[in-house]
Amino acid sequence: MLPVEGFVISPQANGERTRMSKYKTESKAACPVRKTSIGGQALMEGIMMRGPRLTAMAVRNPRGEIVLEKFPTSSGKRPWPWRVPVIRGIFNFADSMIFGYRCLMRSAEISGLEDAEEEMRREKAGRRAARETAKKGTPLAATGDSNAEAIPPADAAPEDTAPAAQPDAKAAPEQSVAETPAHGKDGGKDKKTSPLMLAVTVVSIVLALALAIGLFIIVPTWLYETLAAHVDWLDADNRYTKSIFTGILKIILLVGYMAAVSLMKDIRRTFRYHGAEHKTIFCYEAGLPLTVENVRIQRRFHPRCGTSFLILMVLVSILVGFFIPPTLYAGNRIVNTLLYSGIRILLVPVIVGLGYELIKFCGRHDNWLTRIIAAPGLALQHITVFEPDDSMIECAIAAVREVIPEDGSDAW
Repeated sequence: MLPVEGFVISPQANGERTRMSKYKTESKAACPVRKTSIGGQALMEGIMMRGPRLTAMAVRNPRGEIVLEKFPTSSGKRPWPWRVPVIRGIFNFADSMIFGYRCLMRSAEISGLEDAEEEMRREKAGRRAARETAKKGTPLAATGDSNAEAIPPADAAPEDTAPAAQPDAKAAPEQSVAETPAHGKDGGKDKKTSPLMLAVTVVSIVLALALAIGLFIIVPTWLYETLAAHVDWLDADNRYTKSIFTGILKIILLVGYMAAVSLMKDIRRTFRYHGAEHKTIFCYEAGLPLTVENVRIQRRFHPRCGTSFLILMVLVSILVGFFIPPTLYAGNRIVNTLLYSGIRILLVPVIVGLGYELIKFCGRHDNWLTRIIAAPGLALQHITVFEPDDSMIECAIAAVREVIPEDGSDAW
């Protein structure tokens, strides 16, 4: 099965609609590159890939077709301070969080996840209404039946829109291109809801950061302070012991959190798309044609993975902690914990910038030093990167083909 067949090409608000050419994409895929700056992210039922000029999302809709959206990458418009080492890592981290969250929400729309959740809510409401009317007696039971029958028409939209895509699939098997009606409706709402979506995105990210700060900075510091007050061999005034101990706690929390979420069915499936993303990048870097067969045999653990970045940030934070005085206020343990955590929070941008430079260095070079640096992240990827199936690989290929520049400007 060729990954260029059976695609639904849909426009983004600021993007463009394209018909994929099988011959064009094959020629682009054959360009060998030793190392590439192209990176991506696993989405709900799809993949997002970011190149130096274009960003593409390939997501499967409820009918199993691949919806492809592409739009310009914003990296070319950055002012010069954001290209300075360490500082650029701060910018890229913030940009990746905001942009990645928006792509994740968009993929949920395309894949029908939001519609499925809405349908479940309607079904629960219908069953609840039926139970309530049944309790009230026979005269109202008929009303309960009518309410139960009123739910399917609201959920019948996918059945109404499905036939619209069938004629195109039969008429042009080599380039099946159709626009999903649901996306056509959304196209009119994008401009009206974009400020609201931006606000929701910002609030969600702020809440996520607050949770991360509390879980990975304040809790380990407070726990160490508490244990040091009751355990003789723990020295509360030793900056090295404190930084290493809190760092180990962060690693335990991070691994435990990753392992817990990987048990969820939907998250585990997203982690399989994560594997498809890595394998496709490896295939492209090897200079092989981007086919399902070539991608399938590649490694699934990549040194530039976001999982590796997280573990590197923890390790860098341990080193940075060696320079922070362990006791800032001896009069009160809680006050000291808050002050110490406050300094840690202020140093987060520095840690992010240093972690970014390390992950970039490991992505560009392959030697004994980079293998040592990348080892913890590669080990943690056993929890967050799973083996994909062929349909997931097709999504990754579709996305990466669209962002490969003709002039090879993605080469490192």
